[in-house]
Amino acid sequence: MKLFREVGRMLMMSSRAHAQWDLECSKRILASRKRLLILGGMLGIVLMGGIAFADEAGKALPSIIGGKEPYSPAFYSTKIFLISIGVGVAAGMITGCIGAGGGFVITPALMSAGIKGILAVGTDLFHIFAKAIMGSVLHRKLGNISFILAIAFLVGSITGGTLGGMLNRALYDYNPVISDAFITIVYVLMLGFLGIYAMSDYMKSRRSMKEASRSFEDFPEQVADTRADEVPNFAQKLQNVKIPPMLSFDHGITPGGRRISGVFLVVSGLIVGLAAAIMGVGGGFLTFPIFVYILGVSSATTVGTDIFQIVFTAGYGSLVQYAIYGFVFFSLALGMLLGSLLGVQVGSIVTKVVSGPVIRGFYAITIIAGFINRVFALPDKARKLEYLDISKSTTTLINNIGTVIFFGVIILFVLWVVKTFITNMGVLKGEEHMPAGPSAAEGGEA
Repeated sequence: MKLFREVGRMLMMSSRAHAQWDLECSKRILASRKRLLILGGMLGIVLMGGIAFADEAGKALPSIIGGKEPYSPAFYSTKIFLISIGVGVAAGMITGCIGAGGGFVITPALMSAGIKGILAVGTDLFHIFAKAIMGSVLHRKLGNISFILAIAFLVGSITGGTLGGMLNRALYDYNPVISDAFITIVYVLMLGFLGIYAMSDYMKSRRSMKEASRSFEDFPEQVADTRADEVPNFAQKLQNVKIPPMLSFDHGITPGGRRISGVFLVVSGLIVGLAAAIMGVGGGFLTFPIFVYILGVSSATTVGTDIFQIVFTAGYGSLVQYAIYGFVFFSLALGMLLGSLLGVQVGSIVTKVVSGPVIRGFYAITIIAGFINRVFALPDKARKLEYLDISKSTTTLINNIGTVIFFGVIILFVLWVVKTFITNMGVLKGEEHMPAGPSAAEGGEA
C-alpha cells in the first residue's frame, strides 16, 4: 500500500505540474497579439490547405514525404472543427479548474468520437507541441535550465519517441483494431490507477475538517513544495552511483552542486519519450516526478528543464513520428488549441470560489469517467479480434454506455463551471480589485 500511495502521489503531482505549464502557456498566448495573429495565420493556412489536400495532388503528397497513406485528410468539415473546439474547451476547463487531468481525457475523447487511436495520439501530441512553441517561456526561464541535463535527457526522449512511434505505426499497419486496443489498454491502466488513488484522496479529504478549508492552491500539493528540494533517499543512492559521464547541476541550489550519472538521464528520457509517443500526452506529466523524486533534481531546475525538453520531445514525436505519415489531424489540433485557451482561463478563475475538497472530487470523478470509457470500449475490440464470442449489438451497447457516461460527466462538469462562473461574477470581479491575500476559495464553495 505504501508503494501504491507513493506512485499515486507522484502521478497526481505530475499531472498538476503539467496543468501549471498548460495554464502558463495559455496566458502567454492570450496576452500577446502577435502570438494570436500567428495562431490565426496557422489556422487559416491549415483550413485552406485542407481543401487542397482533398484533391488528387494532395492525395499523392504523403507518398513523397512519408511513404504511407494517411488515415485521414487534414480537414473534414466545419462541424468536426467546431467539435474539436468543444473538446479543447472541456479539456481546458478541467485543466484550469481541477489543476490536472485535462490532457488525460483528450485522446479518450477523440477515440470515443470515432477517431482512430493512432490519429488521436498524433493529433494530441501536435496540439501540445503547438502550444509549447507559441507559449514558450524559455527566455524567462533560462536561468533555471540545466542544459547538460536537458541534452542527456533529450537523447533518451528522442530515442523513446522513435520507439513509441514505430510501435504504434507497426501495430496500426498490422491491424488497426490491435492498435486501438493497445492504446486503450494503456489508458485503462493509467487512468484506473490514478482514478482509484484520486478517489481515496478525495474521501480522505472529506473526513478531515481541516482539509475542507484548503484552497485550490494546495491541491494535491504545491509543485514548488519545499520538500521537493530535499533529495529523497532513493535519489541520493542514484547520485552516489559513479557511472560516467557524471553530470553536474543545481550549483545555485546547494554549495558545489549535485552530480548524477548521465546514464540515468538517458534512461529517464527514454521512458518519458516512449510514454509521450504512445499516449500522445507530451511526456511533461512524467518529467516532474522523475526529476524530483527519482533523480533528486531541485524543483526550480526541473520546471525550467521540463519546459525546454517538452518542445523538442513533443515536436519530434508529433512531426517526425506521426505527421509525415499522415497521422496528425491539423485542423482538429488547432481547434483544440483554440478551445483550451478559453477553457483553461475560465477554469482557473472559477477556482477562486471553489473549495479544495470539491476540486478533489471532480478530479477523481473525471479520471474515473475516462477509465470507464476506455474499459467499456475493450469488449468491442476483443470481438473484432475474435477474442470474445459476443454479439456486435451487445458490444456496441456496452461501448455506447461508456461513451455516454464519459461525455455526460464532461458536459455536466462544463455546465457546472459555466454556472459557477456566472453566478459568482460579482465576487470574481471584486477579487480583481482586492489586494493580494487569501483567495475566496478559502472557506467558500460554489
